[in-house]
Amino acid sequence: MKPSSSDTALLDLRGTPCPINFVRTKLKLEQMSPGSLLEVWLDPGEPIEQVPDSLTMEGYQVETIDERQGFFSLKVRRP
Repeated sequence: MKPSSSDTALLDLRGTPCPINFVRTKLKLEQMSPGSLLEVWLDPGEPIEQVPDSLTMEGYQVETIDERQGFFSLKVRRP
């Protein structure tokens, strides 16, 4: 069975301040199996500026960052 986009887990962290949003994202990724994709919803400003860089420094692969209506969708893969 090949993975589909419906296998992507979602973490809605809108309204969650830094660095709690990064900590929650990292904890969620650590619970997922290697190769899994996590979609994280982040607020504009500090969250979208800080979290992707922090994840990259921790060795996670940020695949896409999409601007949505009033928030950002970040897709990150667990190595």
